[in-house]
Amino acid sequence: MSELVSDCPRCGSQKITFDLIQQQQIAIKYEWQRWFEVFCVCRHCQRSTVFVVSQKDLDHESIFEKVPLFKTNAAANTLVTVEGFISHKDSAAAPPPEHLPPEIEAAFREGATCMATGCFNAGATMFRLCVDHATRALLPSDSVHGLTANIRRSLGLRVVWLFENSILPAGLKELSTCIKEDGNDGAHTGTLKKEDAEDIKDFTFELLERLYTEPQRLILAKERREARRKP
Repeated sequence: MSELVSDCPRCGSQKITFDLIQQQQIAIKYEWQRWFEVFCVCRHCQRSTVFVVSQKDLDHESIFEKVPLFKTNAAANTLVTVEGFISHKDSAAAPPPEHLPPEIEAAFREGATCMATGCFNAGATMFRLCVDHATRALLPSDSVHGLTANIRRSLGLRVVWLFENSILPAGLKELSTCIKEDGNDGAHTGTLKKEDAEDIKDFTFELLERLYTEPQRLILAKERREARRKP
């Protein structure tokens, strides 16, 4: 049985040793980093916690292929990083679209967690951050007539400019009104309701799918097609 050292969310003990009893792989990121949920029991309070852990180093791949994490003789902390633990916040958190840049995926997950725990203004702010990152990347770096510094700086104005210049899909335009109308309220006065935040989440999800998920799916489909036809 392997051991994991972490703070116990059940009894509050810090840097306490857990017995790592079982594992479930939940994801692979960056084409090498394995993520697990691991079932552990605190040696102080004897209560269980499911931690989320990630593979520390690409060089550990051979270890994971030979021996399950919960059967390794080494302390699990030498192989994985504790990213958090499963709690009520995870019960209804919406997953992000696939194939997002890491900083956008992290912001979306934080926004979804806020929504799941009823923090709608905070959730909407994180979804706006996703849109901010995604739309900044769409702006031309060169000087363009009509693209002012204020438009580059303001998310609401930037989204309008991107639609007017056919850079964002026209089908998303109606959903986008929430970014300016609702988003500013949440950011500055904290008056967003659940429905307002859900509108921002829906626009964010659809935008990210169009910009990142769908293009990457096409690339992967093309790669699979080419692989099937290799001699």
